[in-house]
Amino acid sequence: MKPIIGITMGDAAGVGPEIIVKALGHREVYAQCRPVVLGDAKIMKRALSVTGSGLVLNPVHSIQECRFEPGTIDCLDQNLLPEELPFGQLSAAAGDAAFQFLKRSVELAKAGEIQAICTAPLNKEALHMGGHRYPGHTEILADLTGTEDYSMMLSSPKLKVIHLTTHQGLLEAIQSITPERTYKVIALADETLKRAGYANPCIAVCGINPHAGEKGLFGNGEEEKQLVPGVEKARAEGIHVEGPLPGDTVFFRAVRGDFDIVVACYHDQGHIPIKVLGLEEGVNITVGLKGGVIRTSVDHGTAFDIAGQNKADEASLLAAIRSAAELAPKRV
Repeated sequence: MKPIIGITMGDAAGVGPEIIVKALGHREVYAQCRPVVLGDAKIMKRALSVTGSGLVLNPVHSIQECRFEPGTIDCLDQNLLPEELPFGQLSAAAGDAAFQFLKRSVELAKAGEIQAICTAPLNKEALHMGGHRYPGHTEILADLTGTEDYSMMLSSPKLKVIHLTTHQGLLEAIQSITPERTYKVIALADETLKRAGYANPCIAVCGINPHAGEKGLFGNGEEEKQLVPGVEKARAEGIHVEGPLPGDTVFFRAVRGDFDIVVACYHDQGHIPIKVLGLEEGVNITVGLKGGVIRTSVDHGTAFDIAGQNKADEASLLAAIRSAAELAPKRV
């Protein structure tokens, strides 16, 4: 059965509604999944007008009412916003609504009514104006699911990468890597891919230093102290993992098909190869959320400067929907 993907509308003053309309105009989306928009039907109706779309809006109040048919946009209507919400302006109402759309998606995911969440962009300042003091989507999702250990995964058609550390300076990132964190991220990668239908995922762990330290020749033994114990623990539990491996070849090998996913040690180590392969195809994924909730996201912001002008491109959202469908827990 194709997974049901909940697409949150994000900040209604931005381009989220427009790119959702454009993305759901592609028939192949319905070959991959059963999409439903979590948002406000009034705003989605306006987005249909802005884009000149011929799609039909189907406002619903439960997943069971959805049609999941090409040519129709099912919208789980929360009716939170004024019909004349200005485009491209910060709004407490839009910030609060973006939070409420996401909260509803988590409730549905926990109940098993949707199998993954795909998020259109929100605006952090508007989110704060609306009374929700979070840095962004990831922290909201972690809070709503009661999750402490999670990780960022990046996915493209040719490569998947999961991170030990993300938004830290390089020295701080390397210092924060521990054997336990290494083990947990390997286990998260294994669990996520198995839930997505991979029978026995092959995982590569990237080294910290050039040539993965080359047995102490480079660095101060970081691989042996911080990575190897975690790799060995995962391997002892039957996880198919290799490494630490040299960073200058491991991504090439993964693209070639040797590995299903690479564990990157720090932000740029994992982001650069994904973005070299194509910015428009890279998708940001939050894994490890309790309850097995999978969340994918576009790789851009609310673009207030072009909101309401039918200029926004839906390519990143299409990639995010595709990844959500691929990684969603499989049902029989």
